[in-house]
Amino acid sequence: PPKPPSLLPTTRLQISSIPRSSSPNTSCPNSESPDPHTSPSGHWVYPSEQQFFAAMQRKNHSPNPTDMSSIVPIHNAVNERAWSEILRWESHRGRAAACGGPKLVSFRGDSSKLTPKARLMILLGYQPPFDRHDWTIDRCGQNIDYVIDFYSGKRDPRRPEAVSFYLDVRPKVNSVEGVVMRIGRFFSGFFGSS
Repeated sequence: PPKPPSLLPTTRLQISSIPRSSSPNTSCPNSESPDPHTSPSGHWVYPSEQQFFAAMQRKNHSPNPTDMSSIVPIHNAVNERAWSEILRWESHRGRAAACGGPKLVSFRGDSSKLTPKARLMILLGYQPPFDRHDWTIDRCGQNIDYVIDFYSGKRDPRRPEAVSFYLDVRPKVNSVEGVVMRIGRFFSGFFGSS
C-alpha cells in the first residue's frame, strides 16, 4: 500500500528559473498546490514530493510514493523546458525586456481538455497529448495566455531508459496579440527567421 503522503519528503524544494508575477489580479496562481510558494528571489518554487503525491491523488491518479523521487525532477525539468519555449516566443516581443522580462502569473493543468490543434493531430493519426497546461504570463502589465500540449517523445535507441517529451508551446489565439504572434511565427518559417 502507498505510504501516506506525510511520510514523503517535504523539505526538498527546488527553486525554478521562472519569475513569478506579483500581479494583484491573480486569484489562484497554481492549480497544483493549495499553498503556492515563492522564493525570496521572486521565482516559483516547485512542489515537494509530498505535495506532488497529494496533487496526483487529488487528480484521481494512483501514484506510487517510491516513484516521487524520480517523477518530481522530471516534472520540474519539463516545466523549465516549457518556460524556455515561452521565452523564445517572447524574445520577438521587444517590450518585455523593458520591465525585467516576462513573469508567470498562473498556470493550470487539464489533461482531459484537448486543444483544437491536438484534436487535429489525432485526426491525422498522431497520439494524443498526455497533458495540457494553460499558462498566463505578465509582459509589462499585459497578460498573454499560452497553451502547452505535452506529448511522449520518441525514445533514443541508444538510451531506451531515458524519458523523452515533446512540448508544443504556443500563444493562445484568444487575443489579438496571440493571433499576431502565431501568424508571425507561421510566416517566419517561410522567410528563415524564428
